Amino acid sequence: MKILQHYLALVGAIALGTALRFWNLDFKPLWMDEVITALFSLGQSYNDIPLNVAFPLNKLEQIFTLKPGVTCPQIAHTVATQSTHPPLFFCLMYQWLKVIDFDSVHSLAWKLRSLPALAGVGAIAAIYCLNRVAFSPAAGLAGAAVIAVSPFAVYLSQEARHYTLPMLLIVLALFGLIQIQKDVSRQQQTRPIVWLFWTAINSINFYVHYFSILAFTAQVATFICPQENREKTINNSPYMPLFLLPFAFFLPGIITLIGYSSQNETDWLKLANPIAPLYQTLVGWLIFTIALPVEKQPLWIQIPAALLMILFASYLWRHFWWKLRQLCSSSSTQTSAQMLRNFIFYVLLQNFIIVYLLGKDITLAPRYNYVYFPALCALIGASLVKNKRIEIKQSKAKYLLWILLLSGIMSSVFVTSNLAFQKPYHPQKAAADMSLNSEIPLLVTVGYKNFQDVALGLSFALEIRDRYPHHNDSGVYLAFLPRNSAEVVPAISGYKTVWESLSLLQDLPAGSLNLWVVGTELNQPDYPPHLSLLGKSLDSSVVKRICNIDIDRYHSMGVSYQLYRCQEIDA
Repeated sequence: MKILQHYLALVGAIALGTALRFWNLDFKPLWMDEVITALFSLGQSYNDIPLNVAFPLNKLEQIFTLKPGVTCPQIAHTVATQSTHPPLFFCLMYQWLKVIDFDSVHSLAWKLRSLPALAGVGAIAAIYCLNRVAFSPAAGLAGAAVIAVSPFAVYLSQEARHYTLPMLLIVLALFGLIQIQKDVSRQQQTRPIVWLFWTAINSINFYVHYFSILAFTAQVATFICPQENREKTINNSPYMPLFLLPFAFFLPGIITLIGYSSQNETDWLKLANPIAPLYQTLVGWLIFTIALPVEKQPLWIQIPAALLMILFASYLWRHFWWKLRQLCSSSSTQTSAQMLRNFIFYVLLQNFIIVYLLGKDITLAPRYNYVYFPALCALIGASLVKNKRIEIKQSKAKYLLWILLLSGIMSSVFVTSNLAFQKPYHPQKAAADMSLNSEIPLLVTVGYKNFQDVALGLSFALEIRDRYPHHNDSGVYLAFLPRNSAEVVPAISGYKTVWESLSLLQDLPAGSLNLWVVGTELNQPDYPPHLSLLGKSLDSSVVKRICNIDIDRYHSMGVSYQLYRCQEIDA
């Protein structure tokens, strides 16, 4: 009976985690990075996006359509030349989209996010296996429950990005690592199949995300560096060469990763404040277990929510650190607890090396904590169950677990409702602002310095198409116009080429026009009071327009966009 209850509880944890990850899966608009995922995963590339011309909104159907017959080597070539990521996730996503493409009911956002959501569900089951081997079946259930309701895990699972898949692979690698060490410590013959499993998982993971290098290096350091009260190490195993084999796959990637750190795409990670990474790391730990609406909320909501989060986390982490010391000293849990603890430490150490030696503050983006997050979930789960050799009241353990579950569920609801983990840009608000008058043709112009700016404009356009389909009847047009890519001060100097290209756009409808200019790095005074449009209309006649700024229609939500009202005048 107890065995049945145990597995029913496991099924319940997985079912709960699945429901949280798939609920409102397409509620949030596609984010800039997710647009990039869509392009590569559909077999498209930046070369398929019309640049320096005006094109109608229905062109998006061609851009965001699965291209047939695309092979993984072709996707890998596109990613290698136009991105800073390894190709495997995009190859898998392409195959996934082929499988579910028959179902036209679901939106593009749902289709793209469903694979990461499934990987997030897989991580729940993997954490159970990890903790069952490392500690006990009860710890397996607790670890699965912790990650099932974690708002951070739900947030990653609802992103069409390659974070939950490498996180799942990291859990599997840690599972293999713990199993290998248990075989060594019990003086058993180490099994080649376990070695091959661990080696294969780490090697595959490298081609999903380059930060897998951090996870692998941390695993190696966990074994090489001595641990308390542990005499036997991996160094005594005849399979030691397999332990180092993934380095052969990682070496080219390490060189590539260092090279990418100097590219423009990573400029947003520049270290500005040497103290910031310390408290940003602490905030990252805070939102692992609780995330209340504090972003872009009025102060009367922000202050109580922030205080409640701090109090809750303080209480939970106080218990966790006390229990962790006991887990690391008890003979039955010592080895596993120390390995997971040291793994977290070595990942954090590498993070700070990247921050302070390479000058890239990766703590700015909490999502990069996915590398050590599953190990922390495993330890939190182990700290919430009773152990005969560790003094903790069973009632207190159950109380803490239920509190954690309830806070996690509530926080995850905020995440799926787009009230927590908000993006700095808001495509849904931009689409609402730009669709103010569906009777007048609309031109959205984006001055771009790199393809990330193009992806941002596409996210706005997709939202206009999906949320305001009635606007398509009157005509919506897009134009991506290049701006000076050099570092110019002030930023408005780089937009001279945008204004020049804008004035000569062709193939726009005659008559009045609403022109929205999306200007990254621009403030309201940087927008000129007047712009001119002179070009051939759809009927090949030359049309001249004067566009006057509407000072009441300026918005700034991470990026600024300004309305101009254009009237046709005699050429």
